[in-house]
Amino acid sequence: MLQAMLSHVARGQHAARDRVIIRLSVKAGLRACEIAGLDWSMVLGPNGKVGATLDVRTAIAKGNSGRRLPMHPELGRALRRLVRETDGCGPVVRSTRGGAMRANSIVNWFVRLYATLGFEGCSSHSGRRSFITSAARNVAKVGCSLRDVQVLAGHRSIETTQLYIDRDSNAQRRLMALI
Repeated sequence: MLQAMLSHVARGQHAARDRVIIRLSVKAGLRACEIAGLDWSMVLGPNGKVGATLDVRTAIAKGNSGRRLPMHPELGRALRRLVRETDGCGPVVRSTRGGAMRANSIVNWFVRLYATLGFEGCSSHSGRRSFITSAARNVAKVGCSLRDVQVLAGHRSIETTQLYIDRDSNAQRRLMALI
């Protein structure tokens, strides 16, 4: 699905911006309000280049869940492409009129994209769910815990994080075979 989304937006008028929107959702797990509120000062380091972290400030995060996320390599590349097209000031994701996109506009942008691609049951939160599920499935590989996923997601409780994690019955069978 990710590849289909990226291929589709690559043909659009705002390809660099749209690739960043998708990757902020899928590779950083940001909410629509966080994507809309993200400012270049939260992305660029003191040297004016895309930094190693993404600073989701409390002012744009739901429920004061600000956090600092390590920059995913694909997201970093997409942001470097986008910053070359902008002045590196103000909102990262701009509307066609040049101002910041609103959270509702991000939600509607995803609705249109998924409808165009024929993806049913998807929303602006789908990329975030995929991010959290993928992170949860990979925690043991890198020595993390679900608590680390909770922090990356900006959730106050581990119970909320667990609600996002999709079950995988094939993986459950493989796990049981190891026990």
